[in-house]
Amino acid sequence: MNQKAFVDAFAGARASAILRTPHEHLAAPAMEAAIAAGFRVVEFTLTIPGALELVRTFAKRDGLLVSVGTVLTPEDAHAAIDAGASCLVSPVLGTEVGEVAAERDVAWMPGVATPTEAYAAHQSGAPLQKVFPMPGIGAAWIKAIRGPMPFLHLVPTHGVHENNAAAFLKAGAHAVGFVQSIFDPNDIADQRWNRIKEKAERALASVS
Repeated sequence: MNQKAFVDAFAGARASAILRTPHEHLAAPAMEAAIAAGFRVVEFTLTIPGALELVRTFAKRDGLLVSVGTVLTPEDAHAAIDAGASCLVSPVLGTEVGEVAAERDVAWMPGVATPTEAYAAHQSGAPLQKVFPMPGIGAAWIKAIRGPMPFLHLVPTHGVHENNAAAFLKAGAHAVGFVQSIFDPNDIADQRWNRIKEKAERALASVS
């Protein structure tokens, strides 16, 4: 899937489920719970042991788009794309990762925390900009930034939950990402898959 196709599909989906866990053997069932709830855009971070094998497995499914998070180096970028990543996500603006994404026509979403960084990401070719960490004013930040720069495709992830996700989208966010509001570390450790599924269902309902 090329960059534009992913950006368009992400806008249609409106949300992604982002998993970060130290438990390799629990990662797949945790993500399965979110998918069962209806998520069609998912993200595995490279901090998960065996993350690339998870990407290879899940990326084979029809109708499921898999992003890879915490991509920090060109080597990470190539490995993620080879495993089937449709989008490379970084916590920072690392242009070398962007160069790999451009070369291989895969979407890239670097982390930004200021208007200058958001514009720099856009100028560097990033079709999406991950807001990380989210400034204290929340959705108002999205609205303020998109006032003078409506061409940005901002995606808040940090601190997004079912009670504020709709506000981010109304403020002009391209989509949102749910992390711990779906994947509570205690739920994962205790293998409470139904609880994760219920949280994921509520998250999706909040953006529908």
